[in-house]
Amino acid sequence: AKEAKNGVNVSFSIPKEGAMAFFDVFAMPADAKNKDEAYQFLNYLLRPDVVAHISDHVFYANANKAATPLVSAEVRENPGIYPPADVRAKLFTLKVQDPKIDRVRTRAWTKVKSGK
Repeated sequence: AKEAKNGVNVSFSIPKEGAMAFFDVFAMPADAKNKDEAYQFLNYLLRPDVVAHISDHVFYANANKAATPLVSAEVRENPGIYPPADVRAKLFTLKVQDPKIDRVRTRAWTKVKSGK
């Protein structure tokens, strides 16, 4: 929203009851042709200075503790991005569900996104 310059402010908050935790993951296909270059790229992205800059740009936390002091205070001190330990204890990940449940969830999410 900020980059769109449309005047819309978007924020994220975690309910006191807890919420789903989500993660971005770096992965490389097992049959990648340029593995050395891919590892170099991943190592570059995980450098504290680089991943801190990425966190500042996308407003996501990162898992590199050495990067934390390099992340802007605006991001680092936002409890919706870097929640305190008591809040993190209430986060959960989704478990693999029966395909029927996934279909119901997908339909519900599609309705939310489409406004219908």
